[in-house]
Amino acid sequence: MTGRDSAQVTEFLLSPPRPIRGSRFVPPWLYAGRARMVLLRAGLAGRRAWLGTVAGFLEPLFYLLAVGVGLGSVIGQVHDASGAPVSYLAFVVPGLLAASTMNAAVSETTMSVFFKLRHARLYESMVATPLAAGDVVLGEIIWAGLSSVLYAMGFLVALSVLGLLTTPLALAAIPAAFLIGTGFGAAGMACTSFMRSWEDSQLVQLVTVPMMLFSTTFYPLTVYPAPLRPVIEILPLYQGIELMRALLGGVPGWVALGHVAYFAAVVAVAGAIAVRRLDRLLLH
Repeated sequence: MTGRDSAQVTEFLLSPPRPIRGSRFVPPWLYAGRARMVLLRAGLAGRRAWLGTVAGFLEPLFYLLAVGVGLGSVIGQVHDASGAPVSYLAFVVPGLLAASTMNAAVSETTMSVFFKLRHARLYESMVATPLAAGDVVLGEIIWAGLSSVLYAMGFLVALSVLGLLTTPLALAAIPAAFLIGTGFGAAGMACTSFMRSWEDSQLVQLVTVPMMLFSTTFYPLTVYPAPLRPVIEILPLYQGIELMRALLGGVPGWVALGHVAYFAAVVAVAGAIAVRRLDRLLLH
């Protein structure tokens, strides 16, 4: 390390958090503009966890082969949200892709974050430097989004090999996966801040597994009774699945903007809750 590098490191460690203007939900002193350091640390640590990423990618691929290909050959065609007939395989693919991004983000921001927060005390060390709670939350949320992108890219490669990609617009599923991942990542961070023990992690599974089963991943919304459909439609995974279906189908339309706005709101609200909770747990 040169003398210049040493001086830059010393300046970073000794400089106070740089306040920026906050919103009514996040006071300005909770973010110091250094979330990139949290993201860098997560990336360096994540290089050794590649086996978990591969395992997480294989799960939806097995679902695709068993349900989409196997059961799809028996079912034939179903009708999508617009009423148009599509093959069952084409119907299932976007749902499994969205569910894969959800699982990646939730995994990164629940069990992993709980260990860092309650056992490794990693975040306490972070906020003792010129990092604030907002930096920690934003860095972890972005990392969750990037993890979702890795899952989505692997899934899209598998779809390409199987000849299931029919439109260049399918590449837009990659930024969509990042958006969905950050939404679930922010929600995961907020929920994890309320967890008191490892047993509470079962509550996360109690939410994500039924959400995967009932958010039209495997069958259309029309199979539900009419009074129950609005409840399904407000679920975040349903919003993600419909966004993926619009992109993979090549006809996103204006409705896709509604799904984008939905996840943007989730990131803003859940992220603000996570910042306040983390600040209270670490500093108060």
